[in-house]
Amino acid sequence: MTRKLCLPIALAAASLALALAAFAASDGSPGMGPTVRVLRPAFHGYYDGHKDTFLSTDVSDRAQARQMHINFSAALARVPESATPEMYLFKGPTAARQLPVFASEPGESNYSPLWHEVIVTWKAGMTPTRLTSDTDVENAIKAGKLNEQHSDIVLNCPIVKVGR
Repeated sequence: MTRKLCLPIALAAASLALALAAFAASDGSPGMGPTVRVLRPAFHGYYDGHKDTFLSTDVSDRAQARQMHINFSAALARVPESATPEMYLFKGPTAARQLPVFASEPGESNYSPLWHEVIVTWKAGMTPTRLTSDTDVENAIKAGKLNEQHSDIVLNCPIVKVGR
């Protein structure tokens, strides 16, 4: 009878050990699978005078997706503009080292990795200066130095590193 109990007890102990090891490896949150590293281009943009690093992964415009070599997502076009902060993109002549400008970043109450594109261009006769905050951009628009064109294009560009 002892031999008959040894095998089931050993199997139960082994099963329990595997279950405990699996639970210990998990923090109890839903599993995402094993971690892997991928190489993706990252970009810089300004927010409140400093540079943040972001990734571009998806966009609601098919032509832009091809141009940017990122995913096209028709579903992004259905995200209401009120749920997405502005990402100011400069077109035409700009100041040296001009980067996109974000209207928010992680930690802000209105941060979202989804942005609606606002294309800004310097008006004729204006000398482009580098703008590093959404306040700078909005002030230049109010002063009549920049033209702005709100688009219905939504970008998925999560900020992955906040600079200071």
